[in-house]
Amino acid sequence: MMAGAGEDLRALFRAGVRAALEAWPALQIAVENGFGGVHSQEKAEWLGGAVEEYFSRNADLELDEVEDFLGELMTNEFDTVVEDGSLPQVSQQLQTMFYHYQRGDGATMKELTSHIIQRKRRVRATALATDKQADDNNADSAEEMEVSGVTATNDGAATGGVCPQAEPSGPDTQTIKEEDIVEDGWTIVRRKK
Repeated sequence: MMAGAGEDLRALFRAGVRAALEAWPALQIAVENGFGGVHSQEKAEWLGGAVEEYFSRNADLELDEVEDFLGELMTNEFDTVVEDGSLPQVSQQLQTMFYHYQRGDGATMKELTSHIIQRKRRVRATALATDKQADDNNADSAEEMEVSGVTATNDGAATGGVCPQAEPSGPDTQTIKEEDIVEDGWTIVRRKK
């Protein structure tokens, strides 16, 4: 392998590592929320170099070794335990990228990197659309939850507002008051005595 070709392959491997890490939701959440402290972004950039160095020093890595290494870095640098199932996926992407790097297959490395970047863009676009929909739904449900009082009857029917003339139909009649509605839409039900 010529020196220039080796440098190009190393640059492709570096780009693939960075793409895989930048597309990793667990790492991005840790960075965006400052789990690594005020230097979270710098740690994420350093992480790419550390992963690249780890692969360069260890030619025959098993998948579980890569997972352990990434998990340890996330714990030590970002105080984050990754339990969302993404650790094996990212490890596999990195291991596949390194496999093609070792074989000098630059075209496949470019294709893998491109695929990771495209998938990251689709996920981000979907996440943004979902966030907007969730915000719209929260606004609707907040309006629905602003009820001053509801009287429930035994047959399950409910009437809006307070009904002072409501005649109890038996000992099971329940009256729901505003102070009985607690967080997350739960209602405390008290039996009338």
